[in-house]
Amino acid sequence: MPRTRPLIAVTSSEMRDPPPHLRKPQSDPARREMALGMPYLEALERSGALPVVVPPLQEEALDDLLDAVDGLLLSGGPDIDPAAYGEPPHPCLGPTEPRLDAFELELAQAADRRGTPLLAICRGAQLLNVARGGTLIQHLPDTVGTRIAHRQRDAADALTHAVELDPHSRLADVLGWTEGRVNSFHHQAVDALGHGLHVTARAPDGVIEAFEAPDRPFLLAVQWHAEYLVGWPQHAPLFEAFVDACRAPHDAWLPA
Repeated sequence: MPRTRPLIAVTSSEMRDPPPHLRKPQSDPARREMALGMPYLEALERSGALPVVVPPLQEEALDDLLDAVDGLLLSGGPDIDPAAYGEPPHPCLGPTEPRLDAFELELAQAADRRGTPLLAICRGAQLLNVARGGTLIQHLPDTVGTRIAHRQRDAADALTHAVELDPHSRLADVLGWTEGRVNSFHHQAVDALGHGLHVTARAPDGVIEAFEAPDRPFLLAVQWHAEYLVGWPQHAPLFEAFVDACRAPHDAWLPA
């Protein structure tokens, strides 16, 4: 029987070592593990999709992967290695995973070329910008100060700072508002915008909070952690619109 729910690939760009205090005699041997917050998967399922977590693959596997799925979600995670956009590391750079960066950049570029519906969140938005030739601010306090707490201490689903959306953007059309509030868990952000991208939201301090690609059927990126906000009526439409876009016939994705 044909699927009624679109299959959406979700990247996981964080690697962890099992904490020693959690090791038990019955545990498997210690090894590096991939980590991904459940809210991404729960938000997709709640919006009508089947999520599948994607490990780092060899480049020759990308076409088969993208043939099999109906959309791609680039998730949040650690800082991107600044070598990916030709800059030296900042002293406040956090841990990076260059191997995963390289895989996710190739995956994002391959999906972008196909016109595969693509939603990028936080680190995923930064990675998508780099995939299109853009650069990043490596440590926001050096550039915009600390008037706005871009790394909030409130609960993950708390709306802590304002954003203003471009009223002519697809994002504003999807969400149904142009002035609102979002959560915030980042110390990096878009600097030079990637090729063909259009800024669709900014914070009051000027930080780019969202962008999209007008030449693609659905390519939206938000700096806030939208997966925690699907319980808010003003934010739920983002995942719903993404899943709806993933239901479209594959031949509708191809760029004109």
